[in-house]
Amino acid sequence: MNQSTSLSRRGFLMAASAGLALPFVRPFHFQGKAKPLFSFSTLACPKWDWATIVKYAADNGYKGIEIRGVLDCMDLPKCEDFNSPANIARSRAMAEEKGLRIVDLGSSASLHMADPAVRAKNLDEAKRFIDLAQQLNCPFVRVFPNDLPKDQEVEKTIELISSGLLELGEYAKKTSVTVLLESHGDVTGKDILAKVMGRAEHKHVGLIWDIFNMWSVTKEPPAEVYRTLKKYIRHTHIKDGILEGGKIRYTQVGKGEGPLREAISVLVKDNYKGYYSFEWEKKWHPEIEDPEIVIPAFPGLMQQYF
Repeated sequence: MNQSTSLSRRGFLMAASAGLALPFVRPFHFQGKAKPLFSFSTLACPKWDWATIVKYAADNGYKGIEIRGVLDCMDLPKCEDFNSPANIARSRAMAEEKGLRIVDLGSSASLHMADPAVRAKNLDEAKRFIDLAQQLNCPFVRVFPNDLPKDQEVEKTIELISSGLLELGEYAKKTSVTVLLESHGDVTGKDILAKVMGRAEHKHVGLIWDIFNMWSVTKEPPAEVYRTLKKYIRHTHIKDGILEGGKIRYTQVGKGEGPLREAISVLVKDNYKGYYSFEWEKKWHPEIEDPEIVIPAFPGLMQQYF
């Protein structure tokens, strides 16, 4: 064998080895990247029944549904789709057969009230939602902080919210459900939320980061918000908008002023594995675009951030 043949064979073997290696190297490189999970809140589609909600989620690249209401019913345990064991089983099966998970139940329970009767009513609502979530194999129930009453010391309000979260966490401890406080109402600053959550540390208590809602009130940079609150964040709400004359005009994702790129970047960098849940508040703002337009568009618009 001459030198030329030897070199040629060596070159062939090197090239072949490199080619064979490629299929193994490339998948290994991508293994650590979590594929983003998308859900949407049924606030976006207040006129859809449960079957329509499930169909749109399955047909448009979603993996989850966040239930805030179905048709005109907001008290979910009393809604026809969830008001009996048979109906609960049927509604859950409809979602699971399409590869969907019910990822959050949005209660209206607020925890800032001091009046014993009002407080008991709100805590009872949250507990009923926890019971329903367990039957739906739903990991989260949302509650509100919600206000900082002017006739009540801020410290007192923080204590009421924190103790309410702990009570609900204890109620949920024998289930697979976690109670999530949403950054909402007057309680949107990272420092006050950190104080509340720090006093309510519990395995079954966490936080929803409503990125645009917090930023529209506080203008706190998302990287700072995340650094302060990341140990508590289990779920996110995604929306966008433009501030005009002190009011918000909601837009599709990526077409407003919200710092979504910065927020999602820090989540991705920290390997956040939860849902990015589209919260289009059609229920409260009937003038904004219809769900038939925005729900199919959301997963594609979100790809710019990944």
